[in-house]
Amino acid sequence: MRSMLFVPGDSPRKFEKASEGKADALIIDLEDSVVTEKKAEARGLTLTMLKGRRGPHQLYVRVNALDTGMTLADLAAVLPGRPDGIVLPKSQGGDDVRQVATWLEALEAAAGIAIGTTRIVCVATETAASIFGLGSYKGCSPRLAGLMWGAEDLSASLGATEKASGGVFHSPYRLARDLCLMAAAAAEVAPIDTVYTDIDNLAGLEQETRAARRDGFSAKALIHPKHVDVVNAAFEPTEAERTWAEKVIAAFASNPNSGTLRLDGQMIDKPHLRAAKKILGQP
Repeated sequence: MRSMLFVPGDSPRKFEKASEGKADALIIDLEDSVVTEKKAEARGLTLTMLKGRRGPHQLYVRVNALDTGMTLADLAAVLPGRPDGIVLPKSQGGDDVRQVATWLEALEAAAGIAIGTTRIVCVATETAASIFGLGSYKGCSPRLAGLMWGAEDLSASLGATEKASGGVFHSPYRLARDLCLMAAAAAEVAPIDTVYTDIDNLAGLEQETRAARRDGFSAKALIHPKHVDVVNAAFEPTEAERTWAEKVIAAFASNPNSGTLRLDGQMIDKPHLRAAKKILGQP
């Protein structure tokens, strides 16, 4: 999964348009893109979207945060539509995942859905307090599928006046990004890069996505359909990377009992083999 495109939960028209694109996942949003007065209506519309799904996209639903008191009602409304997963905003750590997992288990049972089917992705850096909970995701639930870092709400939590300049995030946001990446790696779940808000700057989007892939992120959240093709392409390995990966795999296949090898004048070992298999999408 490379691209996760947010779609407002109260807009079937935008959902239809997004469904025609090539995003790997669509996130139907019940949180920030829906005003309070339309939350109930958006739940019903979201359920209809889920039941009318078409195409290969995975479908996630971003529910409202736990501190709003609306999370359980959101889950109860959309689970009959069998979403692939739930996106939990403003998550503070593993305890929040366990709480949502408990509700999901009961709702899955009530809806006749196999227990454990619904995955959870957390937006894990939206408050100052959440940074200190990043280490608690490891082992918290087998449902946990990814950790996404976010800058917009974190800015408000910090009282900051600016997140970035010249296309480069300031240090608090780089810290949140890097810690989220490491927390996801420790928990063995997908690290997901934050949205790119300069909608028409596709060159900047490509640059940011390539940097995310370089550092270890496996997907990026998106807010506009025009970003999908750019992001998908940026996450594809280059020809040079494919060639290197094939050579590494071939070298270890020819020397199955060796822990280290020499390739093109460089030492390679089992971490290089794992990296090569990841590049080629091999288990």
